[in-house]
Amino acid sequence: MPWATPAPCRIAVDELLGGNGLEKTEAQELIGLIAELPDLWDLSLAAWPNDSLTSRFGAEGWQEPFVQGVKKLTTKPVVVVGRYTSPDRMVSVISKGIADFIGCARPSIADPFLPKKIEEGRLDDIRECIGCNICVSGDFTMSPIRCTQNPTMGEEWRKGWHPERIRPRESEKPVLIMGAGPAGLEAAQALGKRGYEVTLAEKGTALGGRVARECRLPGLAAWGRVRDYREQQLHQLPNVAVYFDSELDAGSVLEFGVPRVVVATGARWRADGLGRHWARPMPIAADAQVFTPDDIMAGTVPAAGTRVVVWDDDHYYMGGVLAELLADHGCETHYLTPASEASAWTRNTMEQHFIQARLLEMGVTIRSFTNLDVILEGSITVSCVFTGRTEQIEVDTVVLVTSREPEDRLARELAARADDWRDAGIETVTTIGDALAPATIAHAVYAGRRYAEELDGEAASNDVVPFNRETVELLPLG
Repeated sequence: MPWATPAPCRIAVDELLGGNGLEKTEAQELIGLIAELPDLWDLSLAAWPNDSLTSRFGAEGWQEPFVQGVKKLTTKPVVVVGRYTSPDRMVSVISKGIADFIGCARPSIADPFLPKKIEEGRLDDIRECIGCNICVSGDFTMSPIRCTQNPTMGEEWRKGWHPERIRPRESEKPVLIMGAGPAGLEAAQALGKRGYEVTLAEKGTALGGRVARECRLPGLAAWGRVRDYREQQLHQLPNVAVYFDSELDAGSVLEFGVPRVVVATGARWRADGLGRHWARPMPIAADAQVFTPDDIMAGTVPAAGTRVVVWDDDHYYMGGVLAELLADHGCETHYLTPASEASAWTRNTMEQHFIQARLLEMGVTIRSFTNLDVILEGSITVSCVFTGRTEQIEVDTVVLVTSREPEDRLARELAARADDWRDAGIETVTTIGDALAPATIAHAVYAGRRYAEELDGEAASNDVVPFNRETVELLPLG
């Protein structure tokens, strides 16, 4: 067909450049033979998990060593990827002659207006991808796509949410938000853009909540962008006031007299072992040394040489990250889990095998299919999930990575004083994010955006679905 255009050529270059594939000279010869056949060269690194590494295992532009030199072999345009989020880094790739175009899949999910913001010089407004791959997890869990940075992802048609625009306020009633973690920050900046007067009260001395703590863990520095972007947006909103060292109780909130109250006080890791395996607190001796992830992130790290067991009944990233941190600190680290492998849920973010490999390379002992039954001073009792056979292991410290419980004291206190709301001028008290139901950071950001989007909106009746959904129409035959 004369109007047909040759498809772009996508080639897995890492399997050409050594390893079990061709040597580099052979790869160059191969590319040279077909260099002018495609209209465009789109370079990737073999299988999806290798091509789309999380930020924990691959820095921005980490693929450049694999693709350097390809452009010299062809006159056709060359596209490279590598979770590029920095405009300066993108320009550097082009100016060095490595490629002609930058492919931005995950960065465009985080900010669909990335090219436009670069064009307009609005670099501080870019919502940079954090490389967590929560977007990828939707493919493996058969659930709607989500993005930690962009809570409107997947809701553009379903709910009419726009990543850059939000409808103006529909009342003059101000809002008080307690808690400046992911949910509180997103709600504050989105409400501020709608034009509401917002007071954001944070009990600590910094913004970010759990993100501010977790981004200091090994490999998770990029996650701080969740806080950084929203902090930058708040600086541009004169109608949002932020107060630190402001841990309010129910009486203080009632005295404040703000019509709309939002409780976004987050969650804390449990210290009693309750999680997936243990439906009730596990037996823990009073003199046993037991830490939670919150303790470790607060700086309570066992001394080098300490025998530490990380009990992972959470199965997401935290157990593996803490085991890595403790091993790097010089602890004799043992990782126990009732699952089949370390950080089992991270298969959905395509990083489980990288986590397992790193822990093994660092000397961490991994024991899967293992239950933690009893914690004593100086030892633990474990059992096989299949046979129930028990074993006692000498340890100094146990780190429990099990489940989190909401920091909902304030929400409960306010609910108990609901009869006083009217006299105080309070109309609604809404709990959002981890304070309502501990989950992923993406969930917390989504909850903040949802509150801001729905405030003063039309309340849906019980028989009306509050979003668009696809329907199938059967057309008559013939």
